[in-house]
Amino acid sequence: MKLWGGRFKKAESKLMEDFNSSLSFDRTLYLEDIEGSLAHVSMLTKVGILTEEERDKITGGLKSILEDIQAEKLLIEGDYEDIHSFVEMNLIERIGETGKKLHTARSRNDQVAVDMRLYSKRKAKEVVECIDELLEVIKELADKNDYIMPGYTHLQRAQVVTFRYHIMAYHSMFQRDKKRLLSAIDIMDESPLGCAALAGTTYSIDREMTARTLGFRKPVDNFMDGVSDRDYLIELLSDFSLVMMHLSRLSEELIIWSSKEFDFVLIDDEFSTGSSIMPQKKNPDAAELIRGKTGRVYGSLMALLTTMKGLPLAYNKDMQEDKEQFFNALDTVLSCLKVMSGMLKTLKVKKENTFNSVKKGFLNATEAADYLVNNGMAFRNAHKVIGEIVLYCEEHDKAIEELTLEELLKFSELFKEDVYDFIDYENTLKKGIKKEIRK
Repeated sequence: MKLWGGRFKKAESKLMEDFNSSLSFDRTLYLEDIEGSLAHVSMLTKVGILTEEERDKITGGLKSILEDIQAEKLLIEGDYEDIHSFVEMNLIERIGETGKKLHTARSRNDQVAVDMRLYSKRKAKEVVECIDELLEVIKELADKNDYIMPGYTHLQRAQVVTFRYHIMAYHSMFQRDKKRLLSAIDIMDESPLGCAALAGTTYSIDREMTARTLGFRKPVDNFMDGVSDRDYLIELLSDFSLVMMHLSRLSEELIIWSSKEFDFVLIDDEFSTGSSIMPQKKNPDAAELIRGKTGRVYGSLMALLTTMKGLPLAYNKDMQEDKEQFFNALDTVLSCLKVMSGMLKTLKVKKENTFNSVKKGFLNATEAADYLVNNGMAFRNAHKVIGEIVLYCEEHDKAIEELTLEELLKFSELFKEDVYDFIDYENTLKKGIKKEIRK
């Protein structure tokens, strides 16, 4: 069942039919395809190409197809080339010859372009909604767990921070992701309907009307660009890749923190699995799967970039490869955002363990050096003195704040009793990140 064939002498081979068919995946676009067709038919009537009777007949047929698909009375399957031929052939079967007028002043090139724009815009907004939910979860988790913990560089304990401050760094990352997606939605918000194959149509159509009806800001400026543009999908895939990168980094932290070596957090049983052989195991599989699926989204981005990089204007069948990549990446990022939200909602932070890790890490060493600088010592000299103190503490199994003033004076005469207040962890936080938070 094809929408073309008049100029061919031989039938398409079964091998080519199967190779060319996209119905198995572009059936996802059935709603957008029917929405686009309804807008197109309404416009054709307004400009006098269709009569009101023809409009009503076609509109009724399209709506009945949509209702039957949604009620699962009509299954999207069979010997159809794509979702566009499926809808049109079913329409002709239902309403007869009038259905053949649906495709007037339109090509499958602009039809698929408008379907994908409608779908990707709608789904990008859904991703934004999932990010909003995750942002709320992170903020709630942060506010409930304003506990002292080590901050790391090179995965080595560096300076004292709080769990709240640490997790809110991811809040900042996902805020940027949201802004990027909203920007991408704004840029792509143009309708390609009416571009036809690549150079418009001789019919006097109203592209402004169809753009408004479908909720687009405006029609595209250039017909050739309109049917061949896939930048918006590449941009969304790029944004999805950044979202996944941030999810993966957070997953890595949760995996490390939940290990017995760190033991900072407890991942709930709902988002963990066990071992088939080791009964003591509790594996952070939700976080590991998010980390693993990140590569899948990266792959979709690179696949579409590679597909598009050598294509001349305007439409080429290579562009059919955009759908599976986008659909797969979209499903992945949506599921990962939802799983991360669920995992963080049920996460338990172990306050005592994070604090004990601070005490063992000499995380007030920088402040001790600052103390000496404030009392007149050059920073490089202060750095050396505190390094020697850390060595001494390691040899005697002590923290810096546990040294007596007599011990500290062996390294520098600049130490006074007020050093203990200066290097106190809570005071350190007040001078540092908590001061920033208040700003």
